[in-house]
Amino acid sequence: MAHRLRTGLAYARGPVCNFASWLFTSKEHTNFTYDLTDLNKRYLAAFVSQVAGVDYVRASKYIAELDQDSSIRAHIRQATESSKERRFADADPEFGRRLGWYAIVRSAKPRVVVETGVDKGLGSCVLACALMRNSEEGHPGRYYGTDINPSAGYLFQEPYADFGEILYGDSIDSLRDLDGPIDVFIHDSDHSADYEAREYSAVQDKLSESAVVISDNAHATGELLRFSRRTGRQFLFFKEQPDRHWYPGGGIGAAFKRGV
Repeated sequence: MAHRLRTGLAYARGPVCNFASWLFTSKEHTNFTYDLTDLNKRYLAAFVSQVAGVDYVRASKYIAELDQDSSIRAHIRQATESSKERRFADADPEFGRRLGWYAIVRSAKPRVVVETGVDKGLGSCVLACALMRNSEEGHPGRYYGTDINPSAGYLFQEPYADFGEILYGDSIDSLRDLDGPIDVFIHDSDHSADYEAREYSAVQDKLSESAVVISDNAHATGELLRFSRRTGRQFLFFKEQPDRHWYPGGGIGAAFKRGV
């Protein structure tokens, strides 16, 4: 029994210590933000390479590009500190799996990116930042976020808001009203399996031939895997490994077509 107790505590000690630190240093109560371990970022680069069809070196470059972007970090800090929601948000959040979202958009050069579920607007800024850099390289694109909360997206301000907009209301209704084609679609709204599946149905006929469909819920449901099999797409999943955080991490599910 003592040996089993020592073994279990060896695994539990890290998350418990990280939780104690987080409890007194973070203001977040949902949609936690954190950095990824260095090894996990290398795994993420390999994942992006396969999904977006670019080499590993380029995928790694794009991940580092966002990770080291002082401008977007300064923007998020200023927007957080000037918001009434600052009581519930950390002024210096990390990007976690959103590094992968960014790298996929930088790699795929999409014309239209859609994200359902905006919350503070951290993902909105990340995706618009990728579109901004693509535009500077001659590949313009536009971001559309959807959220049922009319107060969502307070981080999404200029210059990032110049590259997109947030549509307020039920995500299914907003998706039905959007014209295609959609090149990158990210589900990050209501995380029930039924609603996730309904979003995929709503956009299925609006997706471009080379579209990448991403689920922020693939660690909890198999809906994107089912969608990928039904529509003849490949599927891959990336599992986050947060660095010095108690949360075990989510991930990125991606459905895509090879050689398109």
